[in-house]
Amino acid sequence: MNAVQTVEESASESWSALEARARQRTDAFGEHALIVCDSLVRIYQSEGVEVQALQGLDLLVEDGELVAIVGASGSGKSTLLSVLSGLDVPTAGKVRVGPWDLMSMSSTQRVAYRRSMVGFVWQQTARNVVPYLSATENVAFPLALAGVRRKERDRRAAELLEVLGVGYCADRRPGQMSGGEQQRVAIAVALANSPQVLFADEPTGELDSATSHDVLEGLRTVNRELGTTVVVVTHDPGVSEHVQRTVAIRDGRTSSEVVRRTHTRDDGTEHVVAEELAVLDRAGRVQLPREYREALNLVGRVRLALEESHVSLWPERSTPTPTSGRPPGRHSATPTGAVPAVPAPPAAPIATEPAAPAASADQEADR
Repeated sequence: MNAVQTVEESASESWSALEARARQRTDAFGEHALIVCDSLVRIYQSEGVEVQALQGLDLLVEDGELVAIVGASGSGKSTLLSVLSGLDVPTAGKVRVGPWDLMSMSSTQRVAYRRSMVGFVWQQTARNVVPYLSATENVAFPLALAGVRRKERDRRAAELLEVLGVGYCADRRPGQMSGGEQQRVAIAVALANSPQVLFADEPTGELDSATSHDVLEGLRTVNRELGTTVVVVTHDPGVSEHVQRTVAIRDGRTSSEVVRRTHTRDDGTEHVVAEELAVLDRAGRVQLPREYREALNLVGRVRLALEESHVSLWPERSTPTPTSGRPPGRHSATPTGAVPAVPAPPAAPIATEPAAPAASADQEADR
């Protein structure tokens, strides 16, 4: 057996293993998730100009999660929240919340969806509560519209106000409360009809840091004690400390996620470990961190090589050095007449590992 035959057999075995792994069928995208966005697109027409607010966004939120969606102004996060809350209709793609298909709902169904499935908290406190009603009356109001008896309305209102730590405000009107107290009452109003999902749009945008902490703790309490799924849209970096997962959106797509897990040390004490991961969307796109692109001057065309457990990426200008025993990368160069091989990357390649931390950036790896 000569060396060339050995290399070819090794390459064949490696490719066979990769192909077998790729052929393994998985469940439909987001089949078991509570919130599913699949290649979601939202395009606006403004004075003859086309604005692509969402550009094929993918997102999954599991039942019972507490998630923050962050991004710069114009990134698409508020548009996403409007779509998920049933206030806006997407242009294309798929979006589902529980059993509700938001792409095909009628106007009547949207009203039923907003009344029973989701609750909403606005940034402006004045939009969340009726100024001439007490806290108890504000919480009881949506229950009255739903036909709930007065005794049950009062019981439910008292329970929610206590859970959110504002039971002492039961008989106060909004003008007699602080901004933080008003927002916590607003959360109680949004939860009156026991929605499965609570959406909050910049709930701390008009509050100071101390008051913001109280409101965010209220959202955590709702998630922990009532089991309500909570999705918070914000630009406040301090929100990240209060949620299990932070999803960053850039240019209308999810770009990265920060996942927080609680670990127990040998001495029994617990600590939270945060890990930042890049997001590979359904179209195979990943946004590279800006510092990575600038460090290697990654622009335009780049080289990719498929390894057994990761994908390597490096600038096109680097000349690959053929190695033996591995199949070539999809976009790697193989010299004419040479045995196919994966090009060896330069001294500082970027390897996209399954668990490697990353952050958002503009360059997509599939260009």
